[in-house]
Amino acid sequence: MVRRVYALYYWPGLPGRGEFVRLALEYAGVDYEDIALIDPEAVAYFLTDLEIKTPAFAPPYLRDGDIVIGQTALILHYLGPKLWLAPQDEAERLWLHQVQMTMGDFVGEVHDTHHPIGPELYYEDQKREAERRSASFREHRMPKYLGWFERVLRRNPHGPTFLVGDSLTYADLSLFHILAGLDYAFPRAFASLIGEYPCVQELGEYVADQPELSAYLESDRRLPFNETGIFRHYPELDD
Repeated sequence: MVRRVYALYYWPGLPGRGEFVRLALEYAGVDYEDIALIDPEAVAYFLTDLEIKTPAFAPPYLRDGDIVIGQTALILHYLGPKLWLAPQDEAERLWLHQVQMTMGDFVGEVHDTHHPIGPELYYEDQKREAERRSASFREHRMPKYLGWFERVLRRNPHGPTFLVGDSLTYADLSLFHILAGLDYAFPRAFASLIGEYPCVQELGEYVADQPELSAYLESDRRLPFNETGIFRHYPELDD
């Protein structure tokens, strides 16, 4: 039997949206190639490769043999059952996909705190607008999303340990990454809010303690947050 090796394409040097996929692959302990570490130029070339009949709009994208998939939530929806990170029940798998897509909305709003006008402009070109956008994000949007995750956990029929079902899924891993990103980008605001969402906080701590992730979280493969990614720390935006 041929060994399956997944190929993950994402921008070099950034955790970004690719990290949601990396966490699932790392937790499952499967073989995969992080193409940015092997050939950084291949990530950009892949977007314009005329041989690809289903071109992704932007990374991340996953290659599994002849199958090419873009969009973080869809990649995880595809991988979930194969990695035992999704429920067997179809209704629960769709609910899991919905939760992940909502996380994608949240991540988009995080990005817009430092680039509220457009990604083609530097942060310094929209700093005043970023400060206004970040104030709204800290006071309204961050609590709204964290509150929703808390409700999802509390309403899980299997108990509040996991977002969906009775075992860890890719959405739990993704929420862990979001919490880490918020703590990096908005340390003051996040510290003042997270105590209001005990189930969310406990889930983040639970994922961090999983032995399946310990080697990865302590390795150089886990890329640090920085000021070229989605989660960026500008002190003036956390004031």
